[in-house]
This record gives sequence, structure tokens and C-alpha cells, in this order.
Amino acid sequence: MPTYYRDGEVTVTDTMVEVGTRRFPISELRYVWHERGRPTLRTAGRRLGRVGLFLVLIVPVVACGVAVAAVVADEQSAGARMVVAGVLIALGAIAILLLAPVIELSMMALERSYDRGTSVREIWIRWQDRDLLLLRTADYSRFGKIYRAIQRAVEREDG
Repeated sequence: MPTYYRDGEVTVTDTMVEVGTRRFPISELRYVWHERGRPTLRTAGRRLGRVGLFLVLIVPVVACGVAVAAVVADEQSAGARMVVAGVLIALGAIAILLLAPVIELSMMALERSYDRGTSVREIWIRWQDRDLLLLRTADYSRFGKIYRAIQRAVEREDG
């Protein structure tokens, strides 16, 4: 009996789909589809977190650029402006090097936020002439794996 997907909550084999304590034989599934669900507090928090991570990464760069532009536009001598601009750029580079671990962690968190997704996905089935919500998740990667596993099981049953 091939297992197409398994985690702590969901198991999909060639003969059944099990979500929690509910079991549905593949042969009894008449239709399987997915929909975008309503956002939850968690997914809204992920969106805000993504904006915050973006700001953590972009604000220092913009601040350094504004400081350099202000120095260049100042009415000092060209030599003084170049020295101050050079010092600001050097300080910015040093700050980036010192903050590299923080930047790296922020980039990894931003990347993970895209893996988890910011919207809720639902998998629905038609079983015994009733439409049932099989699974609701905000983890887009997990959703895709489960949905594809169910598709493979149904295709094998039909084929």
C-alpha cells in the first residue's frame, strides 16, 4: 500500500485519506477541490511580520543614502563633503558587517514567511453526496504536498 503523504495529522495512501480521526476511502471520494480560505489572525500577523522584516532590512540603507545625499547637498567645500560622505559610507559598511548575523536571520525569516504563506488554503471533498472541509492550513508548502498526494491517489483509483 503506497503512502503518498504522511505527517502528524494527515495520511494519504492509495486507499484512504486520514485527517485526524476522520478516514475517507479514496474509492468514495467523488470530487476533490481547493479554495482560498478567510485569513486568520496568524496569517495577518505573518503579513505584518513580513513588512517589519522588510523595514529592518531597508531602513538602514535608506538612512545612509539620505545622510550621504544631505552631506553632498550641503554648502561646504567639495573636499569636506567628500570626506564626510566617505566616513558615512565607511560607517555604513562597518555597521552592515557588524549586523550581518542580524541581517542573515532577518533574511531567513523573510524567506520562511514565503514558504509558510500568508493566506489560508482549504481542501474540500465530496463524500457520500456531502461537501466536507477536509483540511484548512496556512502552510502553503504542506497544502500543496497534501493536495497533490490526494490527486495521485484519486488518479490511481480512476486509472
